[in-house]
Amino acid sequence: MTEINRERRAFGVGVIGGPTTVIDIHGLRILVDPTFDPPTDYGYLRKTAGPAIPAAALGPIDLVLVSHSQHPDNLDTSGRRLALSSPLVLTTPTSASELGPRARGLVPWERFSHPSGVRITATPALHGPADDVGPEGYVNCEVSGFVMEARDSPTVYVGGDNASLKAVADIARRFPRIDVAILNAGAAHVPTKFDDRPLTFTAERAAAAAEVLAAARVVVAHQDGWAHFADGPADTRHAFRQAGIEAVLSTAPLGLWSVTEDVAIPVQA
Repeated sequence: MTEINRERRAFGVGVIGGPTTVIDIHGLRILVDPTFDPPTDYGYLRKTAGPAIPAAALGPIDLVLVSHSQHPDNLDTSGRRLALSSPLVLTTPTSASELGPRARGLVPWERFSHPSGVRITATPALHGPADDVGPEGYVNCEVSGFVMEARDSPTVYVGGDNASLKAVADIARRFPRIDVAILNAGAAHVPTKFDDRPLTFTAERAAAAAEVLAAARVVVAHQDGWAHFADGPADTRHAFRQAGIEAVLSTAPLGLWSVTEDVAIPVQA
């Protein structure tokens, strides 16, 4: 396993802390949900660890994907600054209206075609229990996932802060081949919200989502570095082992590439 740095891979996925993930695909360096603050108490959320590597070590970022901008565990102060300095941000319509002219909001199933040839489709996500969906059609706040496709590259699904297996099943129907799935887990919970029920996947539901997607490789993010995460990497490994799918789970340490072009993954023609 190799440390993530300025050098780009032909293909690579790696987590550097919390939900923050680096994706190299088809010549692009993409950053997901940047969080680069040091340990910080935000009041209702408390960050307990900084990123495994600093933002400066990543070099230029071509594109930032923001699942939602409302919560500091997905976009903290330093991460917001980085996102706003990047050439392009893809996010939800609500977050795009807040983040300014470099942000483009996508509704579920809307596709954006990057000049590089990477196609990015926004996917539905539900940030909490399904019986608390409000009149706007979401729980907690509007959240998006993303599917990335490019010729001769693996197809990558980024789940965002999603707690819904139904949403995952809908994605699997639309995209019957997901090569690499990046799932946010951690069983995030805030005692004052939704009867303290999980706002993201528990370890067990992340394993179930992986089965539904039938992904060749699964990278789990959003399970470390914050006090409101109930499940950690050990819980994830146990859940995948209990489900009999431990072989698809990447267990690379933070700051190292989890999946690269060296890992045998059949790619789309």
